[in-house]
Amino acid sequence: MSPVTLFFTRYLVKYLIILFLIVLWNGIRRPSPPALPPHAGPADLPSRSDDLGYRGGMSLVDALRDDTAGALDRHIPPGRRLHLPGRGDTYVRLHRGPAGAPTVLLLHGWLATGALNWFRCFEPLGRHFTLVAPDLRGHGRGIRSRRRFRLRDAADDTAVTLELLGTGPVIAVGYSMGGPVAQLLWRHHRPLVAGLVLSATGTEFMPGNRERYALSALGSVAAGTTRLGSLAAWLPGRVTRALFGMELSRGNPGMLAQWARHEMSHHSVRVLFEALHALANYSARGWIDEIDVPTSVLVTEQDRAVSPTAQLRMAMAIPDAHINRIADGHAACVNPDFGRKITNACLDVAVRAAPRTGAPT
Repeated sequence: MSPVTLFFTRYLVKYLIILFLIVLWNGIRRPSPPALPPHAGPADLPSRSDDLGYRGGMSLVDALRDDTAGALDRHIPPGRRLHLPGRGDTYVRLHRGPAGAPTVLLLHGWLATGALNWFRCFEPLGRHFTLVAPDLRGHGRGIRSRRRFRLRDAADDTAVTLELLGTGPVIAVGYSMGGPVAQLLWRHHRPLVAGLVLSATGTEFMPGNRERYALSALGSVAAGTTRLGSLAAWLPGRVTRALFGMELSRGNPGMLAQWARHEMSHHSVRVLFEALHALANYSARGWIDEIDVPTSVLVTEQDRAVSPTAQLRMAMAIPDAHINRIADGHAACVNPDFGRKITNACLDVAVRAAPRTGAPT
């Protein structure tokens, strides 16, 4: 066993034990939250949130905790199962835009889902584009497979999805882990990609010492999941629902953070760690400068998960990439203004990619 593998294994076991004990403790001492419907969105959430006691590190769920009313009118497209021959059943959210509109493919980040990562973007993007937002394998309701998670497989899943839906060339938008998936989609399925929008991502996620990055990543996740709600992301859906009483029954959804926890409760814990390992070993430095489609890059300047310097390095390596800066961190996708910024970037790419998509300029 290599030193890197040994390191991952040792800290994985350590954090899983700690997380499991915290989950049991919170499950014993806190009452179960109200039941959620299977496809709950934030549109019907109440305007007032109860205090669930989130403290400590800022996780995605923590970032959502104080924002309820701001997300009430965000439209989340309906989702459906889609069978990918030879690969499995995936889950994709679809929105049909104006006649003749180009298609935007939304690829979410690690620990997120298509709905959770892009709920700020569906409404503004939907005015201009047809939208396709899949749950990547092992995340949310995405493909379940015994195979080890590979970013290339996620890109291939996406390619088959686009072919089955008959979208033609798309503008692929990748956030965090979705960035490498979008890059690999372009590299291995070029006829399907008319343009790229990359945000909070890079050509590699571990430019320095491997052990330091692994410890930082696992430590950040552990810090962001020190309370009941966020810990749902670390357990299989059946275990989470059993511990927290989140039965898939009809009823009114709770606050926005509860909806987020519900989305995250569908994750495969095995795949989450395999995806983290895949990201730690990913590098596109050898070919990123070959990208030949219109590209916009949104750099999150306060990002502590993906270095802003690495993001800028990627942007400058892509020929003729347009660079936009966001004064925010890695959870920028939950902020109300994020939808407008992504929409502007997609419109910019759409104009430059019009000959490829066949859309009017």
